[in-house]
Amino acid sequence: MFNKFLREKKTSAAILTIIRLYLGYSWFTAGLHKLTGGFDAAGFLKGVTANPVKGPDGAIVYGWYVEFLNSFALPNVDVFNFIVPWGETLIGLGLLLGCLTTTAMFFGLVMNFSFFMAGTVSHNPTDIFLGFIILTAGYNAGRIGLDRWVVPFIRKAAKTKNVQNKVVA
Repeated sequence: MFNKFLREKKTSAAILTIIRLYLGYSWFTAGLHKLTGGFDAAGFLKGVTANPVKGPDGAIVYGWYVEFLNSFALPNVDVFNFIVPWGETLIGLGLLLGCLTTTAMFFGLVMNFSFFMAGTVSHNPTDIFLGFIILTAGYNAGRIGLDRWVVPFIRKAAKTKNVQNKVVA
């Protein structure tokens, strides 16, 4: 019942727009700050790998994630110095404009979980909760936004391509 409300009702589209704009503003300003103020992930990554998240027994909770950071992220820190600020900015822009909303929110959640597993709590739990609401709502979250036109265009283009592929085959 709640899922149907989120995905289909115009009332929920209005509520989702407020949530979407809040998250979009947060992502956009965080990314823009990193783009304009200089950003280097190396210090953060070194700090996370030196002091990973530990459980009550003192054991590392996300050992695989720490290994990923040590073996891939740190050696390729320049890639992350590009991906993080641009990713945050584009996620924010997508949410603010309501354009490819579910895609933007999916990647926002990936980044939120990455920060969370690194031990950065901050507002990540709230962002994750609100992000799942947006993601669950699907198209309705961007209905009051560019998705109103973009999603039908993409669906029509995909359908046309499928029909053309069946005719050729």
